[in-house]
Amino acid sequence: MIRLFEQHEIRRQKELEGMWRYVREDGAEYSLPVPGCIEQHPQLLTWRGKGTFYKKIRCGRKTNLRLEFKGVSHTADVFFDGRFVMHHYNAYTGFAGVVKDAAPGTHEIRVETDNSFGEASALHVPNDYYTYGGITRPAVLEEIGDLYIRNVHFTPVLERGVWHAGVEAEIENLTDAEKEIRLEFTLTDPETGDVLNVASGSGPLTVSLTVGPGEVRKVRLKAAWDGVQAWSPDSPKLYLLGSVLYEGGQALDDLIDRVAFRQIRVSGNRILLNGEPIFLKGFNRHEDCGPVGCAVPLQLMARDLELMREAGANAVRTCHYPNDERFLDLCDERGLLVWEENHARGLGPERMCNPNFDRQCRDCINEMIAQHYNHPSIVIWGILNECASETETGRQKYREQLEQIRRLDPSRPTTFATCRHFTDICLDLPDAVSFNLYAGWYENVPVKERYEREMEWIAGTGGAGKPVIVSEFGAGAVYGYRDRSRCKWSEERQADVIRENLEVFREDNRLSGVFIWQFADCRVTEEEWFAGRPKCHNNKGVVDEYRRPKAAFDTVRELYAGMR
Repeated sequence: MIRLFEQHEIRRQKELEGMWRYVREDGAEYSLPVPGCIEQHPQLLTWRGKGTFYKKIRCGRKTNLRLEFKGVSHTADVFFDGRFVMHHYNAYTGFAGVVKDAAPGTHEIRVETDNSFGEASALHVPNDYYTYGGITRPAVLEEIGDLYIRNVHFTPVLERGVWHAGVEAEIENLTDAEKEIRLEFTLTDPETGDVLNVASGSGPLTVSLTVGPGEVRKVRLKAAWDGVQAWSPDSPKLYLLGSVLYEGGQALDDLIDRVAFRQIRVSGNRILLNGEPIFLKGFNRHEDCGPVGCAVPLQLMARDLELMREAGANAVRTCHYPNDERFLDLCDERGLLVWEENHARGLGPERMCNPNFDRQCRDCINEMIAQHYNHPSIVIWGILNECASETETGRQKYREQLEQIRRLDPSRPTTFATCRHFTDICLDLPDAVSFNLYAGWYENVPVKERYEREMEWIAGTGGAGKPVIVSEFGAGAVYGYRDRSRCKWSEERQADVIRENLEVFREDNRLSGVFIWQFADCRVTEEEWFAGRPKCHNNKGVVDEYRRPKAAFDTVRELYAGMR
């Protein structure tokens, strides 16, 4: 499944799921599922390196083909009948390329992949989570005409009690001729089928324009809409934004996305949703689940979301990378608030000076925002978790990336999770201050004492007057290990530490949110210091990698229920 709704009524689209031929760089050959992780195969459990996927497809007519991959880990080069189509780096964002004038008949798609570590990869490095390999998210084959809609963004704004929305679309002309076209936008209530009216009149929102040869043309419109219902966690109302491209009287292409009317902003030390303060009660969640690795199917995504809701959470942080669109679709539907962030974790100044770092971060942010912009559940963008924000080199990187996000999307606030306690020099840069606190686990001190020191420091630095979020806190436990002495790694100790933290946080109205580290245990790289973790997993989940609840799950459910 590509998305949780149909994106096209005109454009032909086919998911390339199924078994693909995979040839490792040493010549070993396998049949692997797509989407999927190569580690699912018993002979590839720890394989790290290069390999090539092959798939035969058939065209019934001469056409332009658009190949889209939602995620390949972590480097991909795509070929069509031996002809190079595109290169991409980063496992957690999608990418697409066009093959013009594909002839009728059978063709071969070849995807050369690499999940190894090295100088060429600034972001995928040995880390406290695992870099899986393969075509890990859906792949899509589309037939497009000479003109097609590349993207549509929807920006809702509440002005004097009336909902407005800006619509921005990108149209690409694949021909060598200038084209006169018309774009038509409609908003439909998927529950009733009713089409909403523009407040200034009836009918769809339309615009006519000229697209030059080989040009990608952007168009921007804004209108007020009658009879809309706002999106909120308690009432997650969604609409279908339909875009149709016409040349003359002929409909050439379409693109449908789900959108909503909601506004998120910061006022003083509060985060406001539709003008009302919100408090984020959340989990940090990695895309990692038992034997399927990071290629989590929809059924298990839905189970994760239901378990988080059962525990009383209203928010999730996509640590430490953009998530699968289908999970974001579920959050849109169920009203779960999302902190989504770019891909980076724990990088010191040396790694941030990798010659590929700036470009790979820029690409990740560009793609994350372009692809996930319309999800109403995303209420905050984050960057550079636990990186070198105590250094001048780090400050330059943080400033550049936050400025990039604000250029791309000024409608959402920004933040980053810091662990550079009492030395961070970047707290003035984001809209909200977030910090990771592991009192009671890594630091054997009372939570309240350690927490108050942190809050005093934030108030005396560039973080003064901003919303404050505890972005990580928690403790580790090995599932099933019970000990009445409540020693480390027991379920009892984990529950105790989480309880002590939440009892402190729930009494402090200075906070705008808390995120437990973490929802579920995840595999880590068996290199560097991460190899010292029991079972080579980060075991701080309140459920294990198979989603079996630990004692701490019930502790969270009890205390989240009593928090505002």
